[in-house]
Amino acid sequence: MGVRGYGATKAQAFEQAAIALTAVIVDPNRVSPQEVVNIHCEASDDELLFAEWLNALIYEMAVRKMLFSAFRVQIEDHRLVGQAWGERCEPARHEPAVEVKGATYTALHVAPTDVGWMAQTVVDV
Repeated sequence: MGVRGYGATKAQAFEQAAIALTAVIVDPNRVSPQEVVNIHCEASDDELLFAEWLNALIYEMAVRKMLFSAFRVQIEDHRLVGQAWGERCEPARHEPAVEVKGATYTALHVAPTDVGWMAQTVVDV
């Protein structure tokens, strides 16, 4: 399943792609941003940093049994400091469609566009 985010900045594109990641699993509008989880990543380039960001979110969802619906990202020199807000997954209420196993390097691309930035990849479900 492909995920893509657009934003005025690279950080905003990463945030929007994180919402797309949630949308693969559940309707993000059904997830209340009650708790915050801090996430730190770094990599040698933008594409690898994007994959690390998504994989960190997937890890936090799995170990905390949470879903996220709001994100804030700051990027400096291929280091990311982010926050994800969400709540504990309640299968009867959230009705998750799939479990995302990880972000892949398939179609992995982070680049400026005519109107800002785009970040995309394929995730395994």
